[in-house]
Amino acid sequence: MRPFSPVYARGPKRLAFQPLHKPTPPVLGSPFVRRMSSSNSELKLESTDVQTRPGVSLSETQHTLVASVLDLFAGRPSLAKLQLWKDDAVFEDPITVARGRKQYEPQWYGLQTAFSEIERLSHEVKDAGNPIVMDLKTRYKIKGVGSEKTIESVINIFVDESTGKIEKVQDKWNGELPDGAFANALRKLNSVTVPKMVGVPKNAEEDAQRGN
Repeated sequence: MRPFSPVYARGPKRLAFQPLHKPTPPVLGSPFVRRMSSSNSELKLESTDVQTRPGVSLSETQHTLVASVLDLFAGRPSLAKLQLWKDDAVFEDPITVARGRKQYEPQWYGLQTAFSEIERLSHEVKDAGNPIVMDLKTRYKIKGVGSEKTIESVINIFVDESTGKIEKVQDKWNGELPDGAFANALRKLNSVTVPKMVGVPKNAEEDAQRGN
């Protein structure tokens, strides 16, 4: 997700975002899913044009979850979108392992701090099972430095079938996550330090003031 840690870059929080334009039965039947369908307008999803590989079909619920995750990767978080995640959900990429809401929410809001531009170059959902699997290619421009980096990722979205909420998202750069003790120690450190540096809105009003 992030070629640089937001701990090392600060600045205004608005981004120059340039968007592109097998269902799991237990999830579809859950009360949460029925509520989510009626509250899609409140989510204000921007990444509604979800691309799928030929032969892959997303349920309405899966489409909403994927669209919300695409918004997060584009630096467009909101408290409403993050309510689609379980409180004890996990986010991991090569530079962090964030466990629980207090750790993973700042990771997403940190993108607004670290980058002046985030451009989604391409995406494609290639598996609609559990996890939902998606290829994602994104260009990032770091604030204050101007350096750019393009990241190609495989995104795995795991869904809790009893609640319909996201329980884990893996962002595998070039399809991989680090497995060494040193790398994992740094990832755990980042999951602790970023929440100390990045503030998360306390309520919807504060979220809206940030432009989310």
